[in-house]
Amino acid sequence: MSNNDIFKKLRVALHLRNDEIIEIMKLVDFNVTKSELGDMFRNEDHPNFKKCGDQILRNFLNALIIHMRGPMEKKEEKV
Repeated sequence: MSNNDIFKKLRVALHLRNDEIIEIMKLVDFNVTKSELGDMFRNEDHPNFKKCGDQILRNFLNALIIHMRGPMEKKEEKV
């Protein structure tokens, strides 16, 4: 299963639109355009298909955690 397949399945399972994914990615300061996302969600045989790299999927998963749970609370240092 490719990164593109994982990304597509998460988008469908979570009922996310491309504009929502863009906003989620901004939570980790990672910018992606609508056209780039559209190219990643195309079939592999399409001429504009773009492979979803590890960095994009990793940043999306990290941003999704923040989106679903909220930012991580800072731990107090023990003295």
